[in-house]
Amino acid sequence: MNKAILIVDDEESICQTLGGILKDEGHEVGTAASGEEALRVVDEDPPSLVLLDIWLPGIDGIEVLKAIKAGHPQIQVIIMSGHGTIETAVKATRLGAFDFIEKPLSLEKVILVVNHALEMIRLEEENLLLKQKVSHEYELTGQSGPIQELKEMIGIVAPTNAWILIMGENGTGKELVARSIHHQSRRAQKSFVEVNCAAIPEDLIESELFGHEKGAFTGATAMKRGKFDLANEGTIFLDEVADMSLKAQAKVLRILQEKKFERVGGNKLIPTDVRVLAATNKDLEKEMEEGRFRQDLYYRLNVIPLRIPPLRDRKEDIPLLVAQFIKDFALKEGEPENEVTDEVLAVLMKHSWPGNVRELKNIIERLVIMTPTRVISKCDLFPLFGEGRQETVPTEPEITNDSFRAAKQDFERQYIVRKLREFDGNISKTAEAIGLERSNLHKKIRSYGLEVKGDT
Repeated sequence: MNKAILIVDDEESICQTLGGILKDEGHEVGTAASGEEALRVVDEDPPSLVLLDIWLPGIDGIEVLKAIKAGHPQIQVIIMSGHGTIETAVKATRLGAFDFIEKPLSLEKVILVVNHALEMIRLEEENLLLKQKVSHEYELTGQSGPIQELKEMIGIVAPTNAWILIMGENGTGKELVARSIHHQSRRAQKSFVEVNCAAIPEDLIESELFGHEKGAFTGATAMKRGKFDLANEGTIFLDEVADMSLKAQAKVLRILQEKKFERVGGNKLIPTDVRVLAATNKDLEKEMEEGRFRQDLYYRLNVIPLRIPPLRDRKEDIPLLVAQFIKDFALKEGEPENEVTDEVLAVLMKHSWPGNVRELKNIIERLVIMTPTRVISKCDLFPLFGEGRQETVPTEPEITNDSFRAAKQDFERQYIVRKLREFDGNISKTAEAIGLERSNLHKKIRSYGLEVKGDT
């Protein structure tokens, strides 16, 4: 990992020797002969690492270390001294120095310590980026009234330990809301454990939630910690809680009431401290009336209800969501970001979005992958947006052929016509845009009997 390194020493020979070695290692190296010069360099162009001599003309190395850590705490500093004492080393370390090296310098040791310091810098930068990424991932995108109200509610309830019931249709982002609550809570540094209640078979629910001891049943070859154990001091997210059987609901209710559990096959009560977030896409009051959900569990979970609005009730957020999905996809693939025309956004705004935000995200990813140009235009929606959605799909000539081959040819002809129209009949530009050789496009134009004015 190549980083900028500043050597601060009033002995020119040391600067030259160290500088040469570190340059050979591939690092960018600068030097300074005094503390004052070092601080000026640090302020103008901060390095990643400073090799700092204690004994300097003017202000000494300890004062320079203090100034660097006060103004640039991210810079790592390695202290060098020909008069090293344990007291000086301890003082430098307490002030934030990464390490202390005695003179005469062992070049092998210097390189080893420098590499360790640079690795520490890399890990700190990686950690910062991960924190920023996590923070971004759990942000709710949108400025509409309903989503602003939801953000405000999350901001109020997240720092508390209150249990929360998150309600909303499929695809609205219930897990995102749960993770956002955890991320803004006092338990953010602890575990967030998700339990997909709909996916756990009834005969395994106890083992999954509470764990089991070795030999508890056939196949239990080792002790296993359950979800409530793993989430201790953190947050447990019971997703699709209404899909649990009544038997499983009773077991969950018991642990929520007693805050203790036994592993399957065990006889020891294990205390647990978890914050419970639950989510459902069903009407729990109706589920209770029909005997499919326990009333006592409902009131235990429903301390603070949060309802996520469907996308059809916050359509003004669609342009922001589209921009965010395109940005996320570009970052993931390492590609330039696509652009979306106003016509495309107008079409997307008219759709009812039964699949909510998840459906929109899938459509945008599909468009980004399948559109041959960087600009996604209205004509790209027809083959990709989805069949049978006439309220959003641009009007196109009806395909009347019954056979697959004929229908495919019909579609291909319409597609070429649209693309030629888009590029004003310029065959070269059209061929480049749709990924065909110019000669192949010519053949298709002739085979379909199309007349083209322009670049032929």
